[in-house]
Amino acid sequence: VQLVESGGGLVQPGGSLRLSCAASGFTFKSYVMSWYRQAPGKERELVASITSAGGGTNYADSVTGRFTISRDNAKNTVYLQMNSLKPEDTAVYYCKVYLPMTRYAYWGQGTQVTVSS
Repeated sequence: VQLVESGGGLVQPGGSLRLSCAASGFTFKSYVMSWYRQAPGKERELVASITSAGGGTNYADSVTGRFTISRDNAKNTVYLQMNSLKPEDTAVYYCKVYLPMTRYAYWGQGTQVTVSS
């Protein structure tokens, strides 16, 4: 299983970024995918998740209305569109998949998002 995030960077408050997570090594279309983030000195927190077919999504209260999770099962990729970014969104963003047959959660290496003027 491999998860590779990309798309992070430095953006001004109010700006936008789109993160991507390319997956391989498992049947991507069969599993819920999630984005998490971890800010310095804080615990990792769930940002958003999406069901296997993409019909259901869930968001943290802090990002609802600003972030959108989506997936392209033909490309084995999950996305996180982030709009109206705030300094408090600064964190390393990770994608995650839990595979029940292994009882293990797999994580990518993370991509840094910094929101600052």
